[in-house]
Amino acid sequence: MRKLLILSCLCLLSSCDLFTSSEVKTQQLVEKELQAINWNDVDQFPLFKDCDETVSKSTQKECFENTLLLHFSMTLGEFEFILDKDVKEAVYVDFLVDKEGKISVLNIDKNRIIQEQIPEFDGIISRSLKSLPPLGPALKRGMPVNAKFRIPIVLNSEETN
Repeated sequence: MRKLLILSCLCLLSSCDLFTSSEVKTQQLVEKELQAINWNDVDQFPLFKDCDETVSKSTQKECFENTLLLHFSMTLGEFEFILDKDVKEAVYVDFLVDKEGKISVLNIDKNRIIQEQIPEFDGIISRSLKSLPPLGPALKRGMPVNAKFRIPIVLNSEETN
């Protein structure tokens, strides 16, 4: 009987969960849950007023990107660029949409030809953001989050007949 009592005491003392507070257990669960979340993906993309929040994520992304591209196309169409040679290049614009839905340019990745032919390109893109329609932020688990995006803008100066 004495051996059974000693064995029971050893088992009881070796069980860590009995001495762990509920606060520590909760913190461990929260940390485990945070590690399981894919922070590189959003649950809902930033949305303009005309985009439907009830559609799939891929459709939301498409609406967001198409609205931006249409806006940039209209903005660039207002300018008359004088080019030395035909241009057919893609320019990649990196954006940040913050938690309040404000959009800003992080980087514009363009080649030397665009830099030489259209040196004012960066300024035009940055200024055009001021006339964008209101934008709702991206959401992760129902909370607004910052989100980065890369949008390709294809510049084509060749005439089409």
